[in-house]
Amino acid sequence: MGAKQIHDGIYLVGSSDITDARDCCIYLLNLGDELVLIDAGAGASANSIIANIDSLGFKSVPLTTIVLTHCHIDHVGGAAALRDKYGARIVMHRLDAGPVETGDQRLTAAYWYGVNFQPLPVDIKFSGQEHTLSAGPHDLVLLHTPGHTPGSISAYIDKSGKRVLFGQDIHGPFLADFGADMKDWTSSMNRLLALNADILCEGHFGIYQSNKKLTAYIERYLEEYGEE
Repeated sequence: MGAKQIHDGIYLVGSSDITDARDCCIYLLNLGDELVLIDAGAGASANSIIANIDSLGFKSVPLTTIVLTHCHIDHVGGAAALRDKYGARIVMHRLDAGPVETGDQRLTAAYWYGVNFQPLPVDIKFSGQEHTLSAGPHDLVLLHTPGHTPGSISAYIDKSGKRVLFGQDIHGPFLADFGADMKDWTSSMNRLLALNADILCEGHFGIYQSNKKLTAYIERYLEEYGEE
């Protein structure tokens, strides 16, 4: 199975089903003049991700940016190879950039996967609640949504009449060793619900193609794990 179109200019180019069993869902955005990749898989599948991007026919459109939603290896492991291929800048929240830049085998969970994760420089480390990446007429808004990890981020874009939300690892797991905080996570999920998005592109469990479905998905976890 190769790349799959989700919405106008938005594609799934990697996942545990498409590229490697250890990969998160990896999303590609065609913003006209440039491509943006959200997450990078665990590492072994970088060539498969590249092949899936090439299959979409965007060879003349530069991939300028790789957004890493948090520091875990199934999201960051392929970033170095993809950066080397495309010359893309890497963007993270400051609170999760540290383990990536130091090659922390524990906080990246690399040791869980038997991977030796090498230190990776992060080009843009934003802090605060929000950071906007602009490409032509499009704004990709990055939101600090801590809970799964201290520096977890989500993203959304308004494109062709739909608000598309990239909410990686909404479901957890929530482990104290990785800095999980359920009160922060509860606030983060309520912030995502308030966006009234039309499509949810999740980190491991795929695509939810209506506000009703994505709301039910998030509320299910809030009911189970939420804290006031």
